[in-house]
Amino acid sequence: MLSYYTILIILCWMALFVLCILVHENSWISGKDKRLFYLTYSIIAFSALAEWLGVQLSGNELSPVWALKIVKCADYILTPLAGGAIVAQMKLRNTCYKVLIGVLIGNVVFQIIAGFNGWMIQIDDYHRYSHGPLYGVYIAIYFAVIVLTAVEFLIFSLSYRKHNRLSLIAAFIMLIAGISLQEILGGEYRTAYISMTIVVALMFIHYAEFYKMTSDEQLLKDSLCGVYSRYAYMKDIEYYSRMAALPEDFTVFVFDINGLKTVNDTFGHDAGDELIIGAALCIQNAVGNGKKCYRIGGDEFVVVANMEKEAAEEILVRLAEETKKWSEKNTKFSLSLSSGFARIKDYQGLTAEELVKKADRAMYRSKAAYYLSRG
Repeated sequence: MLSYYTILIILCWMALFVLCILVHENSWISGKDKRLFYLTYSIIAFSALAEWLGVQLSGNELSPVWALKIVKCADYILTPLAGGAIVAQMKLRNTCYKVLIGVLIGNVVFQIIAGFNGWMIQIDDYHRYSHGPLYGVYIAIYFAVIVLTAVEFLIFSLSYRKHNRLSLIAAFIMLIAGISLQEILGGEYRTAYISMTIVVALMFIHYAEFYKMTSDEQLLKDSLCGVYSRYAYMKDIEYYSRMAALPEDFTVFVFDINGLKTVNDTFGHDAGDELIIGAALCIQNAVGNGKKCYRIGGDEFVVVANMEKEAAEEILVRLAEETKKWSEKNTKFSLSLSSGFARIKDYQGLTAEELVKKADRAMYRSKAAYYLSRG
């Protein structure tokens, strides 16, 4: 008949095995990160096994004393390592992490030495073990690992949005509760490893959420010039298309670089990229904070804002000033932008996408005038 504790350990192993399968099946996790997950789950599984064996061998006169000593030594080494493995999943390489590594290495050395001297456990004639005279040192090490893990959890949580952060902290509180209940109640109340298993499962969920959040942010930003990407533009246009009515002062700007092909052909594509980056900077400086600027094509930008016609015209004046200042600093080539805007007040009933087309036509009229003035 299996004991309740044995059933709990079996469920922990099964859950860790399922987590390994989940990691294996996820193509977005790199090979290096997968190995880190596997290592974490393996350490937790082996430390749970060591503790379980210690419970099974204690009082079993048929088992040799040395076997119980080895198992308990492994237990006292692997249990703090399980906490260290959870921290390793966070991939923080700060001072706190280095201190944690030092504490864990020190514990390994201490436990190996203690295993030969009876410092940690003492075994009576009935093969039952009890805590040795230096068991307090292990408790101090265990406490230090918990404190350092708590610090790392808090630091790691800062990379999440507030609501994700709170759930991560709650997961750590659960981990502390599981470990504390076992240390305080003892006996059959073996709750440490079930709480560890649940917490690493929750951390996997957080990892997936964080990866998705990071991926979305990368998709939303243009990799060359840092403004919003075409992907972000399409998502926002879709959002505006679902609105019953656009805001009263809804205004769309379209900008296009003049002569980009000439710069690419004359100075190379690196120079062309410099021109695109300069254009993005000038547009953002001209429109000011709080307004979204998108790069929707090679040299085409869109800005969406709410403003009166006079404010929109002022932006075009400021843009001319910004491009002039940028060109004065660049000795190789100058920056010129064609621009156009359209306001919903002037085109009642149009969708946001249709309004962009109106602004695009105005921009092309500006571009035609630019090239006509240069023959």
